[in-house]
Amino acid sequence: MNLNTIKITGMIALAVVLGSCQKGDLLSNPNVANENSNVPVSLLLNHLTWSMYRGGGVVEKSSNSVGEEPFGQVGRWNQYTASTNAYYRGTNAYAFSNTATAYDLLRYANQMESKATVQLGAVNNIYGALSKFFKAYSFVWLTQRVGDIPAAEAGNSANLIPKFDTQKEVYRRSLQLLDEANTMAGASIKPAVGVDNSATVVPGDIFGLTYLQWQKVINSYRLRVLISLSKRADDNTDLNIKQQFSDILTNASKYPILTGNTDNLSFKYNATVNKFIYNPDETYNLFENVGKTYLDITTSSMDPRTFITSTPAPAEIASGKTVSDFTAYVGSSTAQTQSTLSANDALGKYSYVNYKRYFATFIGPDPAVIIGYPELCFNIAEAINRGWAGGSAATWYQNGINASINSYGLSEGQSYDIGNVKGVTLGKVTISISNFLNHPNVKYKGDNSDGLKQILQQKYVAFFENSGWEAFYNWRRTGIPEFANNGPGINPTGVIPLRWQYPLEEQNNNNANYKAAIAAQYGGNDDVNQKMWMLK
Repeated sequence: MNLNTIKITGMIALAVVLGSCQKGDLLSNPNVANENSNVPVSLLLNHLTWSMYRGGGVVEKSSNSVGEEPFGQVGRWNQYTASTNAYYRGTNAYAFSNTATAYDLLRYANQMESKATVQLGAVNNIYGALSKFFKAYSFVWLTQRVGDIPAAEAGNSANLIPKFDTQKEVYRRSLQLLDEANTMAGASIKPAVGVDNSATVVPGDIFGLTYLQWQKVINSYRLRVLISLSKRADDNTDLNIKQQFSDILTNASKYPILTGNTDNLSFKYNATVNKFIYNPDETYNLFENVGKTYLDITTSSMDPRTFITSTPAPAEIASGKTVSDFTAYVGSSTAQTQSTLSANDALGKYSYVNYKRYFATFIGPDPAVIIGYPELCFNIAEAINRGWAGGSAATWYQNGINASINSYGLSEGQSYDIGNVKGVTLGKVTISISNFLNHPNVKYKGDNSDGLKQILQQKYVAFFENSGWEAFYNWRRTGIPEFANNGPGINPTGVIPLRWQYPLEEQNNNNANYKAAIAAQYGGNDDVNQKMWMLK
């Protein structure tokens, strides 16, 4: 992107850190230090990690910005929820147009990298490693939304009209950056002076991860990127997609990866500044139902997570069904119009988000996971199923399910209160994890297409209201699970788009290169329904 039209011109004027929150930015002020000032790298990381939680670069002021925190617009486009009232809960329609940008992450990563060497006096330092990680993250964040983007020339202040790189080249560069980030992170853990920093929390990181945990995140994220390229793994052997995946998986000492939920990259809420999105001040649970795509999977397999995320549909309870009856939990379809959803909702036909779990406290029931262990397990299971690496796909599939269930605090035989849309207790259920794991829909069917479908479905369930766009991107890549599509509620065309249009900033400031990229990829039409390289 034309990242050079926005320069860092000031010192961090405000960085409020309460618990795990940050609300600062680089603000211009002629009375304080300029862009060459020695801004502490910890404050730059503070801003980067906050921006990552908010969703790539969407803290930039843009009419097309969509935050990636739980229970927002992304949750509706992932089909975990559906709104019945546009005023209180927004719309369900996939109104993809000009994307927001990833400018914020890249420009701060560049600053952090340049200042880290000066301030820390070492080439191999954790801030340099994280700079490379955030650069790769920003490139991937944007390329998977639009296609070709500037990467090699992005961020160079001497070039205000950077050329576009092909999406294939963007991924090559990003994967190389992540490999370099891992190497640098490993060297920073045990520097030449012999100090082991593996258990030290990185100063400025709002997620509170240690040096070693960040190295695990870097490699786990790289596995996410590699599996996202599954459609191009066979006809682009020069990228070594399969080999890179296998190398990481078989060399734990060089490439440590997440080993449990405690390693998750996640944002923790607090009761003062950054309250959980749903909390006791929220009064509009009536206008958001749980999605059909999600509940069709969980109810058909007797998944106890059904009881944790959802309430039973009022009409089903009124008809005589008990709260333990999985058929009492009914999802709403995004393909229907909001007026239809609203009418059906008024008749009590749909389940709601579980008030007892998600509206009860200001800190929420869970941190907001951005890169998590359950996803990693399913990514590994998918790779083994596809023949990319050795090992047991069944074991990693089971690990992913167990990790997701554990994240909800569920245990076999546990008694759990079920409430209605306002949190009034309707009854109790007894949690049976064993019935779920032994269900024919869940028992792994082998390293074949049926087994792959199971892995992808359970990954989708584990993504419930976390990890930003990953549920959508996985559906776009694989078609699993089967999203509600081809209906008037989707958008005027009735079809879920596959991409966004390029940012207006790019069209306005780098028009010649933008037009060349559109001509090369999409026949000159910046069409949201066309397939980019990674999807062909």
